[in-house]
This record gives sequence, structure tokens and C-alpha cells, in this order.
Amino acid sequence: MRILYGVQATGNGHISRARAMEQQLSKAGVAVDFLFSGRPAEQFFDMQQFGQYQLRRGLTFVTQAGSVNYWQSAKQASLAELWRDIRTLDLSQYDLVLTDFEPVSAWAAKRQQKTCIAIGHQYAFLHAIPMENANVLSRSVFRHFAPANYALGLHWHHFNQPILPPIIDLPAAQGSVNPKQVLVYLPFEDQQQVISLLQPLTEFSFSIYGPGLSPAQFGHIRTQPPSLQAFKTDLLQSEAVLSNAGFELISEALQLKKHIMVKPLQGQMEQQSNALALTQLKLACRADELHTKVIADWLYGQRATNSTHYPNVAAAICDWLLQDTPDQTAPLIKSLWS
Repeated sequence: MRILYGVQATGNGHISRARAMEQQLSKAGVAVDFLFSGRPAEQFFDMQQFGQYQLRRGLTFVTQAGSVNYWQSAKQASLAELWRDIRTLDLSQYDLVLTDFEPVSAWAAKRQQKTCIAIGHQYAFLHAIPMENANVLSRSVFRHFAPANYALGLHWHHFNQPILPPIIDLPAAQGSVNPKQVLVYLPFEDQQQVISLLQPLTEFSFSIYGPGLSPAQFGHIRTQPPSLQAFKTDLLQSEAVLSNAGFELISEALQLKKHIMVKPLQGQMEQQSNALALTQLKLACRADELHTKVIADWLYGQRATNSTHYPNVAAAICDWLLQDTPDQTAPLIKSLWS
């Protein structure tokens, strides 16, 4: 079996899921080529695992100061280039296309009548799950942005819907946890403002990762540029995680039983819905605006109850793919939630 795996690279969560899937597919002897879209080539890091991957411009959202800038998003989109990439992507050598909300591979598969299977959090929104500020446009985006013949949506709870638990990409060894260490990942916020909010909280040590940051130490605050291994190490060692409401990091933090606060990206229905689901499930705290007092109250406050433990979803999906029965998802879903 030969697979083209398309990955939306706007955020690191899609790439993290692809890392977990690549390990399982490689272990099973499946030949996989990767295609990434949604960010400039110079912003990728630690990509050796994916071999000679392809890049396309694709589509993405532009953010500014913690909110989606729809005008800039539309201004920077190139539909002509997107159509050209879809039209010229040759899928003749592939038996199957996988897509994690990546539009070029998904629409090329649809155009060439190649079987396409979608794996990702966004596909959970095709079902009746907690949603905030959902409307006709947002539902249309989830349905048509990267369409597939079969879709495996992922979420932290099944909500009595045909969706799967999260795909987790964590090292086997976890080590010790520092009860006063906090991992901070707010890539859509003003990083200097984040630092200023944390400066009064001297009882805690903060490791901040974000675009444009350089390795530096400011007393109890350490800043870091995006880095796979350093980030994973800090995640394992931290007691708490302060982040936007992206799906994958929160999934990993839940698996590790971390104390979590999320600040959803304003104007982004997916992140706002994620924050809603976390509060409904009593798994994390939510702050729509960040202030030093809000962060302090969370750090000193009572932890959310978290008894979740997710199985190896990537391995189960890989086994299911090899059975070549994409229309039979019920046994897969039942086995993973049981």
C-alpha cells in the first residue's frame, strides 16, 4: 500500500498527529509520502521524520493579538494557486489519500476519484458535539475545506457520536514533575504582553514557547522558539499548561493529567468550541481575556478532575487502514472508547 498523507500545517497540532501516525504506518511497512500546506517553508522545524516531504501554499488563517483577522486571511489567500496545486498534484501512484484537514490533497483526490480518508479534530464538528458561535459558514468550512470519502473525527469525549479519542504523540519515558513549573504556549498572542502578565508571579517558573521568541532567561521566565524535543520535555516536567485552545496540545496535557487553562483564539469557532467542551467536561479552566490575577487564581485554585486515559489511537487506525474496510468504522470506534 502506498499513501499520500496531506497535513494542514497552520498549527503544530496537525503535524504532531502526523508524527504519531507516521510511526505506526512505518512500523507496519506502509509507504507514505507527506504533503504539508498552510505555512511558509522557513517556519517548519524538526521535520526529519517525514523524509522528502512536499510543500504547497494551501489556505490558512491570519491571526493578530489573539484574534483571527479575516480581512488579512482573505487578502493573503491565493485561490488561483490553490486550484493550480489541486489540478497538478498527481495521485496516480497512490492507493489511498489521507488528509488531516489539508485541502490540496483532499480536493485532488476528489477530482481524480481517489479514495480519501480524513483524520482530524475538525471532522468531529460534522457531528452533534459542543459548539460555540457555530453558523452556516463555519459548518460549511468544516464540510468542504478538505472533503473526504470517509472521515474520522477526534475529540476528548465521544458525546454519543461516531468519533474517536485523540491521537497522542508523547514519549514513553515521562520523568519527574516540578509542581511550580508552567508550560506556556500562546502563539496567537502578543508574546511581550504574555511575559509582562507573568512577571509578578515569581513563585512559579514559566517556560514560554512562541513564534519570534529567542532562547532567553528573565528570572523565573524562560523563553524558547518552537522546538519539538525541548517543548515535549517541558510539557512532561510541568505541573500546569497555559495555552490557546488548540486540540492536540490539550489532548497531550490531559493524557499527562496536567492543570490546564485555555484562552481560546477569538473569532475562531473551533477553539471557542474546544474551550466550551473542556469546561462542560470539567477538564480545564477557561479565560477569554488574560490578566495576571486570572492566571494567579487558576494556578492557586482547585484543579479540574481528570480521570481520562486515551489508548493508542494511531496504532488502531493503522490496523483499521490495513484491513481496507473504510466503510466499517463502528468496531474501531467501540473498541477505542471501551
